[in-house]
Amino acid sequence: MHRAVPAAALAVVMTVAALSASQALTERDASNMQQKLQAIVDRGDADPASRLPPLTTSLSEREVNAYLRFVAAPDLPVGLVDPTITIADRGRVSARAQIDLDAVRKSKPRGTLDPLAYVSGVVEVTVAGALEASGGRGKFDLEAATLGGMPVPETLVQELVTYFTRTTENPAGVSLARPFELPARIQQVRTRAGQATIVQ
Repeated sequence: MHRAVPAAALAVVMTVAALSASQALTERDASNMQQKLQAIVDRGDADPASRLPPLTTSLSEREVNAYLRFVAAPDLPVGLVDPTITIADRGRVSARAQIDLDAVRKSKPRGTLDPLAYVSGVVEVTVAGALEASGGRGKFDLEAATLGGMPVPETLVQELVTYFTRTTENPAGVSLARPFELPARIQQVRTRAGQATIVQ
């Protein structure tokens, strides 16, 4: 099993991360994101009986992707490199990363009808869809995905997601088909171009 970023922080990042290819990311952006993440995690750990007022935190594409590049990169799953995601209006998000197909292919026995039995090397994967996040729960509806520039079905995307999100606590990984509990007692995620707003 791969080593992971602290679960709540990584879940927040992967829920809202974003990038444009032309962005010049800086370590200062990463530091800003790290401070915001810590505040989100601290709020999530607060005593529910304390009745704190709602906390709203805005995360920019630059901050999130700088964090992924400069802070989280060493702790990402083995075989997942340079993940970036673009945030758009009304929950629209898209992501891309370089993935090591050999690592995925060797993770379990493959039959002759399994498309991953015949692929290898490091290729770019992209996904796009809509994130709905309210009432403390989230759901991602996948709309399109490519592997090495070629469209691929949701079943293949799910296998990749399972492989890269599995942990000792959750060996089955994340399911695209099921709603999930938002981390750190987050109640809502709102998006607009280049920005996500976290409400706790």
